[in-house]
Amino acid sequence: MKWQQLSSNEKSKYFVDEYLRVRERSTSLCSCLETEDYVMQPVAYVSPPKWHLGHTTWFFEEVILAKCLSGYTRFNCQYRLLFNSYYKSAGNHWQQNQRGDLSRPTVEEVMRYRSYVDKLVVNYLSSAEVDDDALSLLEVGLHHEQQHQELLLMDIKYIFGCNPILPLFSKTRLNTASFPKPAWRSFNEGIIQIGALAGTFAYDNEKPKHKTYIYSFAISQNTVTNGEYLEFIDSGGYDEAAFWLSLGWDWVTSEEITHPLYWQKIENKWYEFSLHGLNLLDLNAPVTHISYFEADAYAKWKGLRLPSEQEMEVYLTSFDSDLFGVPEFDRRPSEKPDIYHPTQSSVPFGQVWCWSKSHYSGYPGYKPYQGMLNEYNGKFMCNQFVLRGGCVATPYGHYRHSYRNFYAPNQRWMFSGIRLAKDI
Repeated sequence: MKWQQLSSNEKSKYFVDEYLRVRERSTSLCSCLETEDYVMQPVAYVSPPKWHLGHTTWFFEEVILAKCLSGYTRFNCQYRLLFNSYYKSAGNHWQQNQRGDLSRPTVEEVMRYRSYVDKLVVNYLSSAEVDDDALSLLEVGLHHEQQHQELLLMDIKYIFGCNPILPLFSKTRLNTASFPKPAWRSFNEGIIQIGALAGTFAYDNEKPKHKTYIYSFAISQNTVTNGEYLEFIDSGGYDEAAFWLSLGWDWVTSEEITHPLYWQKIENKWYEFSLHGLNLLDLNAPVTHISYFEADAYAKWKGLRLPSEQEMEVYLTSFDSDLFGVPEFDRRPSEKPDIYHPTQSSVPFGQVWCWSKSHYSGYPGYKPYQGMLNEYNGKFMCNQFVLRGGCVATPYGHYRHSYRNFYAPNQRWMFSGIRLAKDI
């Protein structure tokens, strides 16, 4: 929605409704957790659910309340340290690998913190003449919290997956995936435009919209399935250095990687753990939780390659007019079922984030946010690769085809998969 075109009263109602909806979704995702689950941090890059709930609240407190309300009193001044993720301009922050060391504040107190900030934000939006600059910051905050909703699911899955009990997050049964018919979509070379659409929300790293040149290519309309990836494993793909980047081979050998994350072999049968429990590996479902190193090695084994992020955006936007009748980013959250595992490899987006071969860096003419948010994206433009297409954990209303997700090449606890490309 182009909220800038609304009247003052309409803007207020729109943002109050959106704020409450997004904030409720975060606590709803945690509703099945026990208190003990909220504080776990099995590895350094996984944050406890309690921290996510506190950090997203800290974001609104620092970006909106502390800057827009005269004489604002913080809920707890120590939270400026505990729930600041990495914003140096906002002061010192607790180290990421130590977030699970803290039993306090309690989960109950974090929930009180959320209620305190929520009440003040809603009052501010309802009673003040809020300018568009403040609303733009609030919009960033809403999308920031939706990013953390996806991170919550990633982290809860890792926390549960480390437990031999293998707890259930969702009791919804997964449907068996259907066999995808091989299909490719071809595109001619030429000058194209990529980047965020005018009038829609986008992060600074999706801008500006700009021209680039692509050569003729074809891209698979199916993401790689578990069954296809199993062929790579059975052929000795993890044992053949020729398929791997040098750093990838070092990672595979030093970490003794032999299969995707969350796969288990029990009595000679492959199983996969998901937020829906441990189930027999569905051979037709998209292979998930794959590192860039694994995706690149698989592509080489197939005699193909990973697409560039420009090719991915061309491919994704080509479906806007014929998939579901409306662009993905215009669909409402209520239309998404409580399924937290990909089951369809033939869907063009929204199942697994697909690795591109593109290094994460700024577009030509890139300008970062100003102020504290200057640190939001630009500081991470080093040693990471771009992923495109969204996943089952990405909230509706948050995704758009210009979205540039990014991770280090060895990371794979996110919902990441593989889409192949080739030159034609």
